[in-house]
Amino acid sequence: MILIPAIDLKDGHCVRLRQGLMEDATVFSEEPARMARHWLNQGAQRLHLVDLNGAFAGKPLNERAMREIVDEVNGEIPVQLGGGIRTLDTIERYLDSGVTEVIIGTAAVKNPGFLHEACDAFPGHIMVGLDARDGKVAVDGWSKLTGHEVVDLAKRFQDYGVEAVIYTDIGRDGMLSGVNIPATVALARALTVPVIASGGITNLDDVRALCDVELEGIMGAITGRAIYEGTLDFAQANKLAISLSHPLPSEF
Repeated sequence: MILIPAIDLKDGHCVRLRQGLMEDATVFSEEPARMARHWLNQGAQRLHLVDLNGAFAGKPLNERAMREIVDEVNGEIPVQLGGGIRTLDTIERYLDSGVTEVIIGTAAVKNPGFLHEACDAFPGHIMVGLDARDGKVAVDGWSKLTGHEVVDLAKRFQDYGVEAVIYTDIGRDGMLSGVNIPATVALARALTVPVIASGGITNLDDVRALCDVELEGIMGAITGRAIYEGTLDFAQANKLAISLSHPLPSEF
């Protein structure tokens, strides 16, 4: 299982939110590119970037910081990126700049046709992000709850050709309250594409718990606040995840 450090961008800074609330943001670094290099030096095999301003505005608003991060990584590891992506031109621009996979969230829920077009236009480079509270999908930077069930949408989107589903439990994200293992496993079992878990990782026990269910189809886990506040030592957790990983039919 791949442990993936998150770099969430707000106003050009690396921050973390609690339960997706923009007014409850903690700034951890004013130099996101330097933070990316830090995680790379700690053994990260992939980075997860989110344009938080973009997620709320519906258009990229932290592109400069994102480009600086991609330039810093310089192709050493894959970079997945989401937040405010609403057009094929934006996707093309990001991929051309060195981003490996683009994550479509709100736009996928509101305009499934756009996701379908993106998968057709950029095969192998599109992930979908589904954020939920009590099994219901949220959109617009988690500010609006829809009536859509996570599993139903995920099954529909995998048929479009997405590379993976990133599943975030809003109630756990940024709260250091542990991972929602049952909900993540239920989603993974319903799909044939990989699931990346997000939200709630607190300590090594959470990493072990995710590794225990890796073969259900949980290929990676995104970690944020825990590695910034120090409840989880990323280098140690990364080594643990690697040591506990199971042989898989195909690599993520």
